[in-house]
Amino acid sequence: MLNPILFACFAFLLLLILLTWVGYRIFYKPGKFLKQLGRPVITESRRVVEEASEPGGSSVVTFLHQLGNKMPSSDADVATMRATLVRAGFRGENAVPVFFGIRIITTLAVLALCIVMEPRLPPNPMMKMMLMISGCAAGWVLPRFFLEKRVAKRQEILRLSLPDALDLLVVSVEAGLGLDQAIQHVGRELQVSHPQLSEELLLVMLEMRAGKRRSDALRNFAERTGESEIRKLVAILIQNDRFGTSMGDSLRTHSDFLRIARRQQAEERAGKVGVKLVFPIFFFILPSMLIVAAGPGILQIFKYLFPMMKQVGGG
Repeated sequence: MLNPILFACFAFLLLLILLTWVGYRIFYKPGKFLKQLGRPVITESRRVVEEASEPGGSSVVTFLHQLGNKMPSSDADVATMRATLVRAGFRGENAVPVFFGIRIITTLAVLALCIVMEPRLPPNPMMKMMLMISGCAAGWVLPRFFLEKRVAKRQEILRLSLPDALDLLVVSVEAGLGLDQAIQHVGRELQVSHPQLSEELLLVMLEMRAGKRRSDALRNFAERTGESEIRKLVAILIQNDRFGTSMGDSLRTHSDFLRIARRQQAEERAGKVGVKLVFPIFFFILPSMLIVAAGPGILQIFKYLFPMMKQVGGG
């Protein structure tokens, strides 16, 4: 009879191969084929509108929305939170109450964790009270902290996407397209490589189609992202449109400026690497090197020198 361990390994490998094959046939291969086909051309602008306006329909989102609506907040706080959520990529109408619901749930979860940990603490009422207060504060602050991290990450992605978009915009403008058509063309071309910037540019086009002035749509683009480089680009576009200067030369100059700034930032980070490596080298690498280099000699000292010293001292 086969060894039970070998039989279990064989059954595990067989199940792993079966699940891998099923996942490849059902999920990966159709998704790869659809990705090669690309996204539909006619419905791409409609997709942006649906993602921006329609809230999620799951029961969890509905519960969070109902819970967040009960949260008392001023109009200024709601406006500030909505602007932050838009910069993070959440444009739904129910994004603010859902976020407030997440903060309430997180606060209650951390409070429950503190209550569970309370019996393990020393019998000090002040310490227990401080644990409850700090736990509630941490549960309330953590969602905002992760939201700000997401905003910073998205702004960095948009900032790194700008030079490529500006190159395409320069080519489009110099090829004879107007600024509106050039923005639309760049938004469509960047859907695969830079989807965040493509979505923002398509929203600019949708606002202009809805009747907004080009300058207002571009200012809304800068406000939605909150990125300083995009604000500079919007200022350049508005000034060129107002004074009638060469759009291609201005965009090319700004693109070169962005690439030089990115290169300088990379050089600055490379210059800081040596200073940042001092502490890891001192605390982790240097002790290991000392153990490897001086360890055999120290062992020989303990093995031969100390017995000799004992003999001399005893003599």
